[in-house]
Amino acid sequence: MGGFFGTVCKQDAISDVFFGTDYHSHLGTRRAGVAAWDNELGLQREIHNIQNSPFRTKFEDLFEEMKGTAAIGCISDSEPQPLLFRSHLGSYAIILIGAINNSEELIEKYLKDGGQYGAMTGGKVNSVEIFAGLINMKDTFHEGIRFAQEQIKGSATCLILTDKGTIIAARDFYGRTPCLIGKNENGFAVAFESFAYKKLEYEDYLELGPAQIVEITQDKVTTLMEKKDKMKICAFLWSYYGYPTSTYEGVNVEAMRCKNGEIMAETDKETGKDKGIDYVCGVPDSGTPHAIGYANKSRVPFARPFIKYTPTWPRSFMPSNQAQRNKVAKMKQIPVHEFIKDKSLLFVDDSIVRGTQLKETVDFLYDNGAKEVHMRSACPPIMYGCKFLSFSRSGTELELIARKTVIELEGEEGLNHLEEYSDSKTERGKKLREAICEKLQFNSLDFQSLEGIIKAIGIDREKLCTYCWSGKE
Repeated sequence: MGGFFGTVCKQDAISDVFFGTDYHSHLGTRRAGVAAWDNELGLQREIHNIQNSPFRTKFEDLFEEMKGTAAIGCISDSEPQPLLFRSHLGSYAIILIGAINNSEELIEKYLKDGGQYGAMTGGKVNSVEIFAGLINMKDTFHEGIRFAQEQIKGSATCLILTDKGTIIAARDFYGRTPCLIGKNENGFAVAFESFAYKKLEYEDYLELGPAQIVEITQDKVTTLMEKKDKMKICAFLWSYYGYPTSTYEGVNVEAMRCKNGEIMAETDKETGKDKGIDYVCGVPDSGTPHAIGYANKSRVPFARPFIKYTPTWPRSFMPSNQAQRNKVAKMKQIPVHEFIKDKSLLFVDDSIVRGTQLKETVDFLYDNGAKEVHMRSACPPIMYGCKFLSFSRSGTELELIARKTVIELEGEEGLNHLEEYSDSKTERGKKLREAICEKLQFNSLDFQSLEGIIKAIGIDREKLCTYCWSGKE
């Protein structure tokens, strides 16, 4: 994934972009960058690797090294960006959030004779370069963005900082990711997470619709391309990677997660699976509000049987090696024995993707005296790898524990019955849950249903992307 922040101000923009970009650090752990425009200096840019240091540390000299009345910044889990380009449209910096799955096809069809495209580690082509190459084929930025979005397979939300000191913001074609604009007396800000500009004293001004393209100046926001009606915003935003204080399409993340937990508790009560539990617990951090909702509805006490020690340990998914990620995750968990020893614990996690770290957590709980560990996933079984936002680091769909278990149970034939396996009421669904329980040593396991998570979000089902669960675009 990745996040972005930009602002066009009547005064210096660097401070707001520094803090605004930092507020998107939960969306990426690999690279970060900032570009600024100044009337005298023109376009400036700085990019750093942030795998072992936070954004603030890497960019603490930004105030001395850059100045300008317009700037954009990003946190990224993939390509180094922003990138700078010079074309007939002028010089500009560009940030791209999303995924391009047909890079080679686009290069062959449109860009083969247009120059060299930088290869990253593993030979993958930088998708920002491809997107910019498509933009440069048209006479205006907005025509180029629309053309590029129509050609790619995937998704693309972008910010462009022009050599005129303006920002062009475009939400991806089906609105899979958010793009929001705030306003104050000094100018405008644009962000993935609206709370980032609210903390900087901007007020909500506009939430871009799918495919909408606008130009932002110090004084106004002008629509260059109108929004489209069809929207497929990622439902996983609310379940996992959205920040708790964020609101998308009018629905707050924390409120949705609590409601989601309530719905799971209601389901467990109906099926009698809520008996004999001493404490309801959340797998930190994003599982916690789901667990609070579950506890409030079930009237079973909420507790934290272990605490994450975060002052010195980086986020557990940062190391590239899986064994190292597991090791860091284990080192961060400090037990609270009073809430573990001889207790039956029901944990709620935001999702179960590969299950590797979850197995480490369960082993840790049993090692510290837990009597039983029950698990609830706040979203349905993830059966398909995301091809729009690349939020999961799974290399193949067989790394997804639900998909892998289906193959183990029934071979390739099982892939014809994934909908049944997702449903806890079917025989196949029961077998999937039993097999994962055995594999990860849970006493019981269930997943939120697709209907349940849609109800928790409260948005028309046709406006949500649920591909990773349903396989339907």
